[in-house]
Amino acid sequence: MTAKDSGTPVPRTADLPDITDLTYEQARDELISIVSQLEGGQIGLEESMALWQRGEALATHCNTWLDGAEARLSTGSETNKQV
Repeated sequence: MTAKDSGTPVPRTADLPDITDLTYEQARDELISIVSQLEGGQIGLEESMALWQRGEALATHCNTWLDGAEARLSTGSETNKQV
């Protein structure tokens, strides 16, 4: 599939890597790309919905990763206070 006016290929979500295999940075970068594509309005409704769903999953993955990082930092801060 290509973007309507630009001729730029839009990757099929089935061809994309499993989200759980992505680092935080990879997921964030892909999410930024998806938002840009959706805001551009140059793709069809079906592909827009698929990208939106992937974007939601990427956002959840990023939030989970950040929550884990925050918990590790909080645990480290508590350990340092006790020393």
